[in-house]
Amino acid sequence: MMSRLLGRRTATQQRNNPLAGLSVPPGAGLLICRVLDPVNEPVVRAEFTVSDSGGRKIVSGETDPFGMIVAMVPFGEYRVAISADSFTPYRGNAWITDGADSSGLGDITLQVAPSLPLPAPGEWEIEPAHSRIGFIARHIGLARVHGRFDNFAGAIRIGETMDESAMHVVIGAASIDTSVQMRDDHLRSADFLDVANYPTLEFYSDRFVHRGGNNWGVTGALTLHGVTRTITLDTQYLGIGNGMEGETRAAVRATTELHREDYTVNWQSMLARGIAVVGSSIKIEMDIQIVPKG
Repeated sequence: MMSRLLGRRTATQQRNNPLAGLSVPPGAGLLICRVLDPVNEPVVRAEFTVSDSGGRKIVSGETDPFGMIVAMVPFGEYRVAISADSFTPYRGNAWITDGADSSGLGDITLQVAPSLPLPAPGEWEIEPAHSRIGFIARHIGLARVHGRFDNFAGAIRIGETMDESAMHVVIGAASIDTSVQMRDDHLRSADFLDVANYPTLEFYSDRFVHRGGNNWGVTGALTLHGVTRTITLDTQYLGIGNGMEGETRAAVRATTELHREDYTVNWQSMLARGIAVVGSSIKIEMDIQIVPKG
């Protein structure tokens, strides 16, 4: 397996090199490799880091739509780390030298990560004390706003197969907390959540789609502000463990993105009235632990 770790090239080599248009300064070369899955398909948006022999990060990024990594670095020895959802991380060494190709990375095939054991079939519930439902939004023209909901409950039915599973989560709308009282009052008002008329947010799903490894898509209906829309939670299953008192518990991490206009919340009209609360797009982040229902 030949690597594509390139130093400076002769004129003939450069004419045959599709990257010949790149200007490589003296003392530097190109680290080039392709990241593939076990059936030789490119792994897109795999994260990579190139570090020097002392462990200092030199460059990092993501693979392109063809699974390629191209990085310009000084001559020397490097360590390359590559990771992607559903795959076991890769770590290897590379050498960038002057002149001809050197032995090194070449095509890198990532191996599928083993799946963790799933929770046992039965009735489970969210444990609020070890769970968090948070969000990140952009304050109009300023920095990001971090917030959370303090009151929520959820029931999960794990079926004999995940196709037979379902979940129902209820969130108290008035429990929203961004650590700024005036902003929280606006978020609770009729301008946004309208908690007087819509006291809860509810999510129901009976569609759990395995995406490989420990990654799942959980698709269901979210009702907010009296409007129901279909959303998908990008979910990472973290496995099963035991609590301090020996009780069985399982954990997941999930994210999704909401758009306020989908739920009839018109932020333009709020701006016109001088109410700058949060921006249109809101990222939801959840760390959830579930325990068998007692």
